[in-house]
Amino acid sequence: MADWWSVEVFDAQSSALAWRDSYEYTLVESAITHGALMWEWHMHSWGIVLEISFREERDWDRWRTLPGVQAALDAVPDPVSGLLLHRGRGGSSGCFVPRRPRPAPGAAAAELPEPPPEPPRNLLSAVPPSPAA
Repeated sequence: MADWWSVEVFDAQSSALAWRDSYEYTLVESAITHGALMWEWHMHSWGIVLEISFREERDWDRWRTLPGVQAALDAVPDPVSGLLLHRGRGGSSGCFVPRRPRPAPGAAAAELPEPPPEPPRNLLSAVPPSPAA
C-alpha cells in the first residue's frame, strides 16, 4: 500500500505559486525517478501543497535528501516558518469522515453539579397494615 506525503509551502514576501513555477520540474522529475507513484499540486489561499505518493517510506526519505529537493525546500518564500513536511495528504484534516464537534469553551462545557442525596426512606411505613383476622 502506498503512503502519501505532503510538502506545504506558505506565501510570504513572494508567492508560493512563483516558488512552484521555479521548482516544479525538479521536484516532480526527481520524485518520479525515485519511485513516486502519483503526485498532485493543490493551490490554496495561503499557499501551495505538493502531495506525493511513494510505495515505501524509504523512497520518500531518499527523495527528500536529494540535493535538488533540498535546494528547492531551502528556497521557499518563508524558510523559517513557511514549510511543512508530513505524512498524509495536506491542506485539510485529511479525513473522509467529518470531525466530531468539540464541547463549547467556557461555562457550556462545565459539568453540572451533582443533585443532593435523597433523604433515607422508612420502608416500614410504606407497607400497609395486614387485615385483622
